[in-house]
Formats: sequence, structure tokens, C-alpha cells
Amino acid sequence: MTADEVVARLRSGMTIGIGGWGSRRKPMTLVRALLRSEITDLTVISCGGPDVGLLAAAGRIRRLVAAFVTLDSIPLEPHFRAARESGGLALTELDEAMFLWGLHAAANRLPFLPARAGLGSGVMRAFPGLRTVRSPYDDGEEFVAVPALRMDAALVHVNRADRLGNGQYLGPDPYFDDLFCRAADTAYVSCEQCVPTAALTADAAPQTLLIQRQYVTGVVEAPNGAHFTSCAPDYARDEAFQRLYASTPWPAFAGRFLAGGEGAYQAAVRAWHEEGK
Repeated sequence: MTADEVVARLRSGMTIGIGGWGSRRKPMTLVRALLRSEITDLTVISCGGPDVGLLAAAGRIRRLVAAFVTLDSIPLEPHFRAARESGGLALTELDEAMFLWGLHAAANRLPFLPARAGLGSGVMRAFPGLRTVRSPYDDGEEFVAVPALRMDAALVHVNRADRLGNGQYLGPDPYFDDLFCRAADTAYVSCEQCVPTAALTADAAPQTLLIQRQYVTGVVEAPNGAHFTSCAPDYARDEAFQRLYASTPWPAFAGRFLAGGEGAYQAAVRAWHEEGK
């Protein structure tokens, strides 16, 4: 598929999960395609980075469910912060372990999973809708009933994939991308390179096959598709461009870099780097 074909299957009001972690291996080509659409009123579930910042700045997010929103080398995503401080979106902020357990519950089609994370913390006060459950066994221990983080669609980015939807990561961390795909009704995987199935394990271990094809709806070949986040080992985060993004008012950034399609974006980034040399 193309990125625009993926977005054509999405609708306003959906719950969208976005894989990656902070400013690492985010499906930015798919996020930029989403920004080119008229889709809005989204509930976004993400270990947030610039995916959240871009969508928040554009006013596309109604509610965010996240454990954090960071650019890693820049601790707090500034465009998310501006949207949150102005009341532009609602926020459900979960402990990281609660977030993980919510993904596991959704991936296994359970309404919730019990967790100790969150007990005695401000999370329970901030979100009074959270419930606790007591163990039915002799221990009688109380747990947080972490609700399943179900999604209409998930968007993730990996290093390589085949046309069937098998997705492979080659970097140091799988993040939660496999859980995002399993927790969603539909899942779309962008990749740096689409290769024949046999090539996935020709020079890499089978356990790098993170995403299984039965959970994937479509595959998009998107070289440099995580820019400006990292996609190790293919490329590091574009720190200079990230600093530009973080320090530029949204209208100016969008006008220069997001006015056209993906090819126009990549060309604008190259031109900006050339100007700085």
C-alpha cells in the first residue's frame, strides 16, 4: 500500500495506536499522511514523541492515552505541551507498566488485566474511573484493574518487512510494536525496505521477526520513514532537525515542511540541511 491508501481507510473519531517510543522508530511517513487528510477528533494511544506533537499542534487529537510524551534528547515535547496547556486535548496519563498491561489485555482480547502498578499513586486520584479488583485466591491481594487499550487501527514502523506483513526490527529494542498490532482491529506497518520473505532471516535471527503477518492489514515501503526520529541501525535521530522542529512555531514549521506530500517533505529537509552547510 501507499501511506495515503492507509489513511484513506481511517476515519475521524477513531482510536489510533502509534508505535515506537519517544523519538525512536516512529511511523512518521504515516503520521505525515494523516496530517495531509481531514481526519480529526482522534483518540491516540502512544508512547508519545513527535507523532503526538504534530497531531496535537494540528488539532487532530481529542484525547491522548500515554505514559509520557518526549523527544528523548529534548525531555518534554513542546508542541504537545502547548496543546495541553491551552486545553487543546484531554489526557489519560498512565504509569508505564499500566500502559504495557493495557496493551497486553487488548492484545489478548481481555477487558482488563490486574497490576500492582498505580496502587498508592497519584494515577488513581487523577483518573477516578480506574477500578481495583481483589484476588479470588487465599492471598486476597488488591490490584489495579488496568483497562484494555483497544484500537481501531495501529501504525508502526520497522526496519524491514515482506509483502505479507511480517515485520522485522534490527535495532536494540522492539518497543511495544507487536502489541500495538495485536491490540488493534487493523494494523499498518511501514518499513525502510520491503524484501522477499526468505531475505528476512538470511542475515538476521528469527527472533527479530517482531510482527506476525496475521495481525497486519497493510505494508508501506517508506525509506527514511521514521525521520526525524531514529531507526537504528539504519539511521540515528536527526538531532539538528529535531531542534528546529522543537523551536519553530507550528504554522511556520507546517508551512515549510508539511505543505506537500512525502517527497516534498524529504526534499525540504534535504534543502534545509544544505542551507546549514
